[in-house]
Parts: sequence; structure tokens; C-alpha cells
Amino acid sequence: MMEGKWLSILEFAAYKKKSISTVRRYIKANRIKFKEENGKYFIWVKSYIPNQTQTEKNQLELKFEFERLKKENNELIEELAEARMLIKLYENGQMLAPLSAKDLPTLPPSL
Repeated sequence: MMEGKWLSILEFAAYKKKSISTVRRYIKANRIKFKEENGKYFIWVKSYIPNQTQTEKNQLELKFEFERLKKENNELIEELAEARMLIKLYENGQMLAPLSAKDLPTLPPSL
């Protein structure tokens, strides 16, 4: 029987001192034994020996939070660029002009 453990991408990255993106490339290239459960990847480590101190665990959590914030920041940058483009189009008159009262349909007489 094999002695080992399934590690998350973050745990594996810290354990092997690799970047998260490198671990993802290893998975994509089938360079490591992995499995997927509920959309999360786990990598098999044969002869696993824990090497994390509390400080390393904290650093790993911070690294994960940093990656999440980077992704969120990139999404917000894209949204902002799109909003700026729409504003520019609107200001240059390339969007529909706002309706004035004369452009509105007449209301039916009240019953």
C-alpha cells in the first residue's frame, strides 16, 4: 500500500516550493498524478512528509488571497475600461440620445 496524501493545488505549491500557475501547468500537461473533485484539483504526493510551520500556512493563505484579489482586480479593470468606452461613445453622440418629452408616446386617456 502506498503511503501518501492528496494535496490541494495551494498545499502542493507550498510543499514543492512552486508557483500556483506552475502546478496548474503540470496538471494540464499531465506531469503529475491528480484528481478533480467538485471542481477542485488534488495532487497525489507519495511519501508525504508535512513541512509547514504556522508561518508557512499563514503565507499560503495570504498567497491564495492575493491570487483571488488579483483576479478580482483584473475583472474590475476590464469593467472600468468597458464603462469608459461606453461613456466616451455616449459623450461623442454615438449612442442613442436621451428621450425628450416630445419623443414619448402619448398616454391613453384615463378610464
